[in-house]
Amino acid sequence: MIHVVRMTVWQWGIRVPARQGEEMRQALIREGALDASLRVLRDGDTLILPLTGPRDGAGQFGFEAHPGREPLPRHELVGGIAIMQDDDPDGAQKILISRPSLHTVVFAEGEVSGEYRTRQFRVLAGDLTTRTTVTEHGHKFVVDLAGAYFSARLSTERQCLLAQVQEGENVLDMFAGVGPFAITLAARASLVVASDLNPRAIELMLENILQNRIKNVLPMLADARRLVDLLPWKFDRIVMNLPLAGTEFLPEAFCLCRPGGIIHFYSLVSAKGEHTARIRELGGTVIAEREVRSYSPGQWHAVYDIVAD
Repeated sequence: MIHVVRMTVWQWGIRVPARQGEEMRQALIREGALDASLRVLRDGDTLILPLTGPRDGAGQFGFEAHPGREPLPRHELVGGIAIMQDDDPDGAQKILISRPSLHTVVFAEGEVSGEYRTRQFRVLAGDLTTRTTVTEHGHKFVVDLAGAYFSARLSTERQCLLAQVQEGENVLDMFAGVGPFAITLAARASLVVASDLNPRAIELMLENILQNRIKNVLPMLADARRLVDLLPWKFDRIVMNLPLAGTEFLPEAFCLCRPGGIIHFYSLVSAKGEHTARIRELGGTVIAEREVRSYSPGQWHAVYDIVAD
C-alpha cells in the first residue's frame, strides 16, 4: 500500500463565498497575489484562497501544497515588487520567476522610521528599483517604497472611508503620502487638501493626481503642526494615518475640524480604548473603534472614528 503524505503549509488566506470564488481567484491571479503552490480550501459555502502575503481581511490557514510545487517564501506584493520577510536571495529568485507581473524582489532592512516615514530596502532579485505602480479599485498609484510611505494593505480601508464621505465635503488628509486616501476620497469630496512633510511623497502625489486625472486634490508640502496657521478652512472630515506618532497631532486636528465633523485617527494600540481619554480631553466623542489589521503580537492597527464637539 502506498501512503500519500500531504504537507500542510501555514500561509495567508482570504475567505470568500464559493459562488464568487472563481471571480476572486482570477482577480488575485491578475494582481499576482494568489499563491498557486497551495490548494484552495473549502469550508462549507465558502472558499479560502491562498495568498502570497497579508492583506485586509486575510488570516492564517493550513493549506495543502500542490504535488510537485514548492511553496514560495513568505512575501508581500506591492505592484510589481515582492517584499520578502527574510534575507533569502535564492527564495527571491523563485518568487521572481513565479509570476510575470513581478520586476523586483526586495528585503526590508528595518521598520518605517524618521520624520519622512521611510524604510530601507535591499534588492535581492530583478531590477534595481523600489519604484512601481499599484492598481487599486480603478486608480493607479506610482509608489517608491524607499522614498515615501505606502501601504497596499489599506486598500479596503480606503474604500471603507469613501463609503462614509458625503457629496460635497471638504476633506483634509494630514499625512497623505503619495495620495492614496486623498485620491480615493476625491470621488465624493468637493475638495481634498493632501499634506505631507516628505518632498518625495509630494512629487509622487503630483504624478498620481495627473495620472488619475483628479482635479479637486490640493497637495501641500507642510509640517502638520503648521496647518492650523496655513489653512483658512475648517474641514468636514480629517484623515490622520500616522500610526506611530499621530497622537501628538490630535490637537491640530481638532482645531481644523468643524463642530460635528469627523476625524479618522489611526494608531498602533495594545488595548481597546487606549486613546479614548485623550480624545475626550480634546473635545471629541469616539463613535467607533475598530481593528484595521494585526501589526505584531499584542499590537494592532486601529482606527478611531471621532466626532468633534
